Amino acid sequence: MTHWEHFPHEADVGVRGCGASLAEAFEQAALAMTGAITDPAGVLPRTAVDIECAAPDEEILLVDWLNALVFEMASRRMLFSRFEVRIDGGRLRARAFGEPVDAARHQPAAEVKGATFTALRVAREANGEWLAQCVVDV
Repeated sequence: MTHWEHFPHEADVGVRGCGASLAEAFEQAALAMTGAITDPAGVLPRTAVDIECAAPDEEILLVDWLNALVFEMASRRMLFSRFEVRIDGGRLRARAFGEPVDAARHQPAAEVKGATFTALRVAREANGEWLAQCVVDV
């Protein structure tokens, strides 16, 4: 049930996470964002970074979560491949695991500049699976 994928968008990249819980869908959306940069399987989860954010609803929380990750990737020059997310109401607490960017090994294909409100959707589907998606600016 848990997975991530990209969806087409004219100029940027759509990221989508699906999971049995809202937290799993957010974890998978973050993994999809890493997948827009490099193969997440090639990023070793060596270093943990704690991230917290809060928002008035789940959709804005997704954008804030992904933008917090973009900030951490840019300021620490890291990529992340594993995520532990807890969501309580409008508050997200997470730990992202990754390593410093190694251009030769990771061969980044793009730089994610930020998550947008384009195609933003966070919802529980009819099959019970949670979906979390938006377009990221590359």
